[in-house]
Amino acid sequence: MVRADLRTVKKISAVILHDDQGECDMLAAFSITPIGTGESVGDQVTTAVRIIRDSGLAYRTAASFTEIEGEWDQVMGVIKAATDAVLAESDRCSIVIKADIRPGRTNTLHTKVESVERRLAE
Repeated sequence: MVRADLRTVKKISAVILHDDQGECDMLAAFSITPIGTGESVGDQVTTAVRIIRDSGLAYRTAASFTEIEGEWDQVMGVIKAATDAVLAESDRCSIVIKADIRPGRTNTLHTKVESVERRLAE
């Protein structure tokens, strides 16, 4: 069995996740699915998206996922707030989160798509 000292894990995380200003830039794609509310979940999803929109962070909502960009604590705070809002209207929810952590990079919400579009145009 492998055991990790929590202090060591925190130190490693600080090195990997933070740039020299102490910030961690990340792009997260996530989905919060209410469970046990019936077939339609539009009201709960609207509540979650409203919280994301009001956060002031860059985001894009699609049919199955929302992408949000910002500093680690900000992004995770918004995901938590949106989850709490969904749980206020349902007994249970499922969350899927995929994060792209790239210290020192900003605006990846747009630049990643622009890079692919540029290549497609060649």
